[in-house]
Amino acid sequence: MHEHKITWDDSLSVDVTEIDEDHRRLVDLFNLLVDAVADDEPSAYIDALLKELISCTDWHFKHEERLMLHYNYSELEGHRAEHQDLIDSALQLRRKFDDQDKRLGVDDIEYLSGWLTEHILGYDMKLGFYLLDRM
Repeated sequence: MHEHKITWDDSLSVDVTEIDEDHRRLVDLFNLLVDAVADDEPSAYIDALLKELISCTDWHFKHEERLMLHYNYSELEGHRAEHQDLIDSALQLRRKFDDQDKRLGVDDIEYLSGWLTEHILGYDMKLGFYLLDRM
Protein backbone atom coordinates (compact mmCIF):
# COMPACT_ATOMS: atom_id res chain seq x y z
CA MET A 1 0.00 0.00 0.00
CA HIS A 2 2.88 2.41 0.76
CA GLU A 3 3.82 2.28 -2.94
CA HIS A 4 0.73 4.40 -3.67
CA LYS A 5 2.32 7.44 -2.04
CA ILE A 6 2.82 10.48 -4.27
CA THR A 7 6.36 11.80 -4.58
CA TRP A 8 6.50 15.54 -5.08
CA ASP A 9 8.73 16.52 -7.97
CA ASP A 10 8.95 19.21 -10.65
CA SER A 11 6.33 17.47 -12.78
CA LEU A 12 3.73 18.45 -10.16
CA SER A 13 4.89 22.06 -9.84
CA VAL A 14 2.76 24.70 -11.54
CA ASP A 15 5.54 27.27 -10.87
CA VAL A 16 3.22 29.50 -8.83
CA THR A 17 4.58 29.34 -5.28
CA GLU A 18 1.34 29.77 -3.36
CA ILE A 19 -0.45 27.10 -5.40
CA ASP A 20 2.52 24.74 -5.16
CA GLU A 21 2.54 25.18 -1.37
CA ASP A 22 -1.14 24.19 -1.23
CA HIS A 23 -0.50 21.19 -3.48
CA ARG A 24 2.44 20.04 -1.35
CA ARG A 25 0.19 20.13 1.73
CA LEU A 26 -2.46 18.07 -0.04
CA VAL A 27 0.17 15.55 -1.17
CA ASP A 28 1.53 15.35 2.40
CA LEU A 29 -1.97 14.67 3.76
CA PHE A 30 -2.62 12.07 1.08
CA ASN A 31 0.65 10.31 1.95
CA LEU A 32 -0.26 10.32 5.65
CA LEU A 33 -3.57 8.72 4.67
CA VAL A 34 -1.80 6.06 2.58
CA ASP A 35 0.49 5.24 5.52
CA ALA A 36 -2.44 5.11 7.94
CA VAL A 37 -4.36 2.66 5.74
CA ALA A 38 -1.26 0.54 5.08
CA ASP A 39 -0.40 0.43 8.79
CA ASP A 40 -3.99 -0.45 9.72
CA GLU A 41 -4.33 2.60 11.96
CA PRO A 42 -7.60 3.05 13.89
CA SER A 43 -10.55 4.06 11.74
CA ALA A 44 -11.06 7.28 13.74
CA TYR A 45 -7.56 8.43 12.72
CA ILE A 46 -8.14 7.51 9.07
CA ASP A 47 -11.49 9.32 9.20
CA ALA A 48 -9.80 12.42 10.62
CA LEU A 49 -7.20 12.37 7.82
CA LEU A 50 -9.87 11.93 5.17
CA LYS A 51 -11.87 14.84 6.61
CA GLU A 52 -8.76 17.02 6.75
CA LEU A 53 -7.80 16.15 3.18
CA ILE A 54 -11.28 17.10 1.93
CA SER A 55 -11.37 20.26 4.04
CA CYS A 56 -7.92 21.39 2.87
CA THR A 57 -8.82 20.60 -0.73
CA ASP A 58 -11.98 22.69 -0.45
CA TRP A 59 -9.94 25.58 1.02
CA HIS A 60 -7.36 25.23 -1.76
CA PHE A 61 -10.06 25.34 -4.42
CA LYS A 62 -11.43 28.57 -2.93
CA HIS A 63 -7.87 29.96 -2.92
CA GLU A 64 -7.47 29.12 -6.62
CA GLU A 65 -10.86 30.60 -7.45
CA ARG A 66 -9.90 33.85 -5.73
CA LEU A 67 -6.74 34.02 -7.85
CA MET A 68 -8.72 33.26 -10.99
CA LEU A 69 -11.15 36.09 -10.21
CA HIS A 70 -8.36 38.53 -9.37
CA TYR A 71 -6.48 37.82 -12.62
CA ASN A 72 -9.61 37.53 -14.83
CA TYR A 73 -9.04 33.91 -15.79
CA SER A 74 -11.32 33.26 -18.77
CA GLU A 75 -11.78 29.57 -17.91
CA LEU A 76 -12.93 30.22 -14.34
CA GLU A 77 -16.34 28.58 -14.75
CA GLY A 78 -14.96 25.35 -16.21
CA HIS A 79 -12.26 25.16 -13.55
CA ARG A 80 -14.81 25.89 -10.82
CA ALA A 81 -17.05 23.10 -12.18
CA GLU A 82 -14.05 20.73 -12.06
CA HIS A 83 -13.50 21.73 -8.43
CA GLN A 84 -17.13 21.01 -7.58
CA ASP A 85 -16.97 17.60 -9.29
CA LEU A 86 -13.82 16.73 -7.33
CA ILE A 87 -15.30 17.79 -4.00
CA ASP A 88 -18.53 15.90 -4.76
CA SER A 89 -16.58 12.74 -5.58
CA ALA A 90 -14.46 13.11 -2.42
CA LEU A 91 -17.60 13.45 -0.31
CA GLN A 92 -19.03 10.38 -2.04
CA LEU A 93 -15.85 8.47 -1.14
CA ARG A 94 -16.24 9.65 2.46
CA ARG A 95 -19.83 8.32 2.53
CA LYS A 96 -18.56 5.04 1.09
CA PHE A 97 -15.95 4.96 3.89
CA ASP A 98 -18.73 5.41 6.44
CA ASP A 99 -20.80 2.66 4.82
CA GLN A 100 -17.90 0.17 4.61
CA ASP A 101 -17.16 -0.18 8.30
CA LYS A 102 -14.81 2.80 8.13
CA ARG A 103 -12.32 1.15 5.77
CA LEU A 104 -10.52 2.32 2.65
CA GLY A 105 -9.32 -0.16 0.06
CA VAL A 106 -6.54 -0.06 -2.52
CA ASP A 107 -9.03 1.09 -5.17
CA ASP A 108 -10.05 4.04 -2.95
CA ILE A 109 -6.41 5.06 -2.47
CA GLU A 110 -5.74 4.74 -6.21
CA TYR A 111 -8.81 6.86 -6.89
CA LEU A 112 -7.63 9.61 -4.51
CA SER A 113 -4.16 9.53 -6.02
CA GLY A 114 -5.56 10.07 -9.49
CA TRP A 115 -7.98 12.66 -8.14
CA LEU A 116 -5.06 14.74 -6.85
CA THR A 117 -2.50 14.29 -9.60
CA GLU A 118 -4.86 14.54 -12.58
CA HIS A 119 -6.23 17.84 -11.32
CA ILE A 120 -2.72 19.21 -10.70
CA LEU A 121 -1.37 17.96 -14.02
CA GLY A 122 -4.42 19.05 -15.98
CA TYR A 123 -6.42 22.03 -14.88
CA ASP A 124 -3.92 23.54 -12.47
CA MET A 125 -0.96 23.34 -14.86
CA LYS A 126 -2.98 25.38 -17.36
CA LEU A 127 -3.94 27.86 -14.64
CA GLY A 128 -0.29 28.08 -13.56
CA PHE A 129 0.84 29.05 -17.06
CA TYR A 130 -1.85 31.73 -17.15
CA LEU A 131 -0.98 33.17 -13.74
CA LEU A 132 2.77 33.16 -14.42
CA ASP A 133 2.13 35.48 -17.33
CA ARG A 134 0.12 37.91 -15.18
CA MET A 135 1.47 37.91 -11.63
